[in-house]
Amino acid sequence: MTKKWLSIIGIGEDGLRGLSAVARSLVDQAEVIIGGHRHLAMLPPEDPREKITWTSPISTSIGEIIRRRGQLICVLASGDPMYYGIGVTLSREIPPEEIIIIPAPSTFSLVCAKLGWSLTETETLSLCSRPVSLLKYYIYPQAKLLILSEGKDTPRIVAEILTNSGYGSSKITVLEHLGGSNERIIQGTAASWSKIEIAALNAIAINCIADPGIIPLPRLPGLPDHAYDHDGQLTKREIRAVTLAKLAPSPGELLWDVGAGCGSISIEWMRTHPRCQALAIEKNSSRLRYIVDNAAALGTPQLKIIHGQAPSSLKDLPTPDAIFIGGGVTAEKLFDICWTALRPGGRLVANVVTVEGEQTLFQWYNQVGGDLTRIAIQRAEPIGKFLGWRAMSPVTQWIVKKRE
Repeated sequence: MTKKWLSIIGIGEDGLRGLSAVARSLVDQAEVIIGGHRHLAMLPPEDPREKITWTSPISTSIGEIIRRRGQLICVLASGDPMYYGIGVTLSREIPPEEIIIIPAPSTFSLVCAKLGWSLTETETLSLCSRPVSLLKYYIYPQAKLLILSEGKDTPRIVAEILTNSGYGSSKITVLEHLGGSNERIIQGTAASWSKIEIAALNAIAINCIADPGIIPLPRLPGLPDHAYDHDGQLTKREIRAVTLAKLAPSPGELLWDVGAGCGSISIEWMRTHPRCQALAIEKNSSRLRYIVDNAAALGTPQLKIIHGQAPSSLKDLPTPDAIFIGGGVTAEKLFDICWTALRPGGRLVANVVTVEGEQTLFQWYNQVGGDLTRIAIQRAEPIGKFLGWRAMSPVTQWIVKKRE
């Protein structure tokens, strides 16, 4: 059997005295202790063992741990190491057969116990080393949110985002140093959040309350066109909904959005589930700012944006589960490169509005099959004092699934 040389121990504000006998034994047996300054300060001052503080970037410290494989190493982590914690990162680099993980109650569990909330009925997220605009994805009427803060300024920034999003009446509870002697709870509303001095170690609980007249954006595809900033290169709402249905996103899958325009397809792909990922490939430099701004505004700031022209910019990208081609279908060898890159079982969807684009799609259809669909949308618009139907440009759509 492989020796378990690395232990990852969850620890609370009560320090070593709050550990179980097994966890304390692993700490005592370790030759090297690794953790943040706060964790290492919990050890007795006279402890003679080697201690290593996390570096930035943390990858340097992880490399040091791997280099010491075989030594008895103990990592001290806050709460549950597998809940947005270092245990997740280390488990990706070191086989589980070599690790012992003993969690303490997570911050989320402690908050729910304090407030009487059901953990299974809350939305949880971490803003530690993550863009704060991620929060926008999780806001909806009556949502209960639990947030791990980046630091003392996070509650103020969160309150501003809620207020600017039309949720100024939302109730905010900030909990500092949960489970320790310095524990403190501060409450208020987003719109009236005052400049209270907050401890760096805090968690935020939010009961989202929408202002009167606020219409929440759904997580389903087909957001209103006005939700996006764009220069006219926008896949319209109805077409977008049909396209996303054909792309059929599943949690954890990766989309290539080729010719992304303002980023609407990749953004709505990511909004279907927090673990969905997307690459937005766009050659027009002026549209990159639209993609960045739209991704932040709609809660998908982790959308990866590639400035380049397909197909040359598609080389060496991660293998996609689905590909959407919204522009540049007539580019030479575009289909060949996309089709080769697509994983078996993956989906490819292409939309065109020109005759030349249709001819290209028909050539691709003749190569690998699939389904061709013509989508025609009409919207009722004023004509004088009456209403009349105004047709949008019809879209020809091709979808094909790559055989397993």
